[in-house]
Amino acid sequence: MADETPFDFALDYSRARADFLGAAQEAGARLRTFVLPGHRAPDGGELGVDTAYLGPPDPEKLLVTVSGTHGIEGFCGSACQTRILLREGVAKAAAGPATGVLLVHGLNPYGFAYLRRVNEDNIDLNRNFVDHDAPPHNHAYDAVHGTLVPPEGDEFAAGELVANLTALRDRLGPQRLQEAVTRGQYRHPDGLFYGGQAPTWSRRVFETVVAEQMAGVAHVGYIDLHTGLGEPGAGEPIFRGGRDADAHQRARRWYGEALTASEQGTSSSTPIVGNTATAVADGLGAGSQLTAITLEFGTRPGPQVLLALCADSWLHRHRAPADAVRSDLKRLIRDAFCPDDADWRRRVLQRAREVFDQAVVGLADDT
Repeated sequence: MADETPFDFALDYSRARADFLGAAQEAGARLRTFVLPGHRAPDGGELGVDTAYLGPPDPEKLLVTVSGTHGIEGFCGSACQTRILLREGVAKAAAGPATGVLLVHGLNPYGFAYLRRVNEDNIDLNRNFVDHDAPPHNHAYDAVHGTLVPPEGDEFAAGELVANLTALRDRLGPQRLQEAVTRGQYRHPDGLFYGGQAPTWSRRVFETVVAEQMAGVAHVGYIDLHTGLGEPGAGEPIFRGGRDADAHQRARRWYGEALTASEQGTSSSTPIVGNTATAVADGLGAGSQLTAITLEFGTRPGPQVLLALCADSWLHRHRAPADAVRSDLKRLIRDAFCPDDADWRRRVLQRAREVFDQAVVGLADDT
């Protein structure tokens, strides 16, 4: 195993972005940047989505990885992209006469910079890829919203919130509570897992990337990097598409028995709507194949992660962004999505290497 250093996981968004861009330039990648208008990082720096591409101008096959769909989860995804794909040369080795590698970095740059899972409008980007004229309402969420987002108060009542969340979990059961909370909801703008009422800026950027850098490719292998669900450090490949009849079996050939599927009840993730793979499937066009997964790295137990999300929601309803990002409460969400644990980080990087290698081999072998 390659030697890991403490610098593989950046301490803030600006450092993570600089490390990624530097590694991409060193690898000879073609870079592209989309700047988020109207917002700056806490240090005053630019917020942007960056893409790095290695390979021929018109590839027949394309390996795509995405980090930072859920903002703060980008610390892990960025480290995997920068360290393994770029600095260890995995992307350069995978690229060939007919194969390209595309890295999308910091898809939700605001959430990444302000240590939030959501974007600048409290929208969960991975629930935003839906038809907003007919959103898939989640009636079960309506019943739990009041517990997750309690009435306004001047102080964060951690003890009371924990008690209420525990009571809710005991009443519904862990599975039903997770389904109600995480599926995605479109009625409560101040709530958790809110999918928005219109396409976000990040969604529009990603759809542009799909249209201009993925459309027309015969076969796309897609990996969206996430944290927060499952056993600590255990990277779970969760099937997310595509739509041809062989897609699931093809993904099983690539990733083996570890592959799970939310819709089959085998995953740590319950079924969700509006994720990024939807945009890829929509944009590829007829005749193209998509083999898409979420690579989900577990961190902390579910109740701890949910508490962190509720605490962060409260914090940003009561504090200006610049004050919120410096709050001691931020330690909860940081620990829930990128623990300061050297062993966890080593396990993440090792598992990411394994999955990236499986994707490279699978893409090369499938015709």
